[in-house]
Amino acid sequence: MSEQDKIIVGITQGDHNGIGPEVIMKALADPLITELCTAVIFSSQKVLHAWRKVLGEEEINPHVVREWNQINGKKVNLFNCFDEEVNVQPGNTDGAAGAFALRALDAAIDAVKAGHIHTIVTAPLDKHTVAIGSPGFKGHTEYLQEKDGASGSLMILMQDNLRVGLVTGHMPLKDVANAVTKERIIAKAQMLHKSLIADFGIRKPRIAVLGLNPHAGDNGELGKEEQNVISPAIEQLRQENIWAFGPYPADGFFGSGNWKNFDGILAMYHDQGLAPFKALSFSGGVNFTAGLSFVRTSPDHGTAYDIAGKNTADAGSLRQAIYSAIDIYRKRNEWAEIASNPLPFQPRQKEHRERY
Repeated sequence: MSEQDKIIVGITQGDHNGIGPEVIMKALADPLITELCTAVIFSSQKVLHAWRKVLGEEEINPHVVREWNQINGKKVNLFNCFDEEVNVQPGNTDGAAGAFALRALDAAIDAVKAGHIHTIVTAPLDKHTVAIGSPGFKGHTEYLQEKDGASGSLMILMQDNLRVGLVTGHMPLKDVANAVTKERIIAKAQMLHKSLIADFGIRKPRIAVLGLNPHAGDNGELGKEEQNVISPAIEQLRQENIWAFGPYPADGFFGSGNWKNFDGILAMYHDQGLAPFKALSFSGGVNFTAGLSFVRTSPDHGTAYDIAGKNTADAGSLRQAIYSAIDIYRKRNEWAEIASNPLPFQPRQKEHRERY
């Protein structure tokens, strides 16, 4: 692949006291990454230097980019987001680390919106440390949607053919039932349907919709949301020519392997979707945010303060997040080209045969 054809992937440092810098350095030490894409780390020289000392690693010595025309397609690049002194203390939580993580994220968003990079891969941050300096910060997904000006977004956890979207995200369990409305289910299912087509190249996706209650309400004995909310939403989706099925009891759906029969799964709340997903694909799962104007992926793990700095973090999920960002970006561009130049409809001509 020529350097001009490479996709430019921006990778944000996340919380510099978590495992983000460690898994970034490990992932980018793989020469296959630099063959497939041009990587730009959004961090600082001081953060990476400190982590090289922690890990005893000197393999990653990135090319520093100060102007966007200076990107080196043959090396790992670093966009220096800040020059202040940084106190890297793996495993510790503090507001300064959250502030630096947000500055790196903002720089990457600005870059992708301006067309300097093609995709964003975000290393994990701690929303609580970010919120110290930025009250109201709820997490990557919500922040990216707001900064992008998108009307909505959908968290999709993915690995191979397993793709799980969430109707509700980061909210207390006691609030979930009221948040699961017919309108919200339809909006999230429409977003999942559109993403499966445009971002994954599945022309007629099949979507499984999970129930909210145990045994999907057991015919109203354990709750009526399935009868009054979820089933009517599925019926309307079917009328819109979206192949939605369910509602399915979550335990039996995953336990029986029925999930393999669908292209996408819509879970009602965070742990209903993520607990089985991580049990099935813990080391290589990827978090993808559908609904944005740009492609954003991340590993499916957090800051992992308990192992930060011990050189034991597995870079597999971040590596897969980079691969997924590349694949989705290409699929999205392919679909945009197809959608802009559709083949004209040609009615079938009746065959005329001569009689003898």
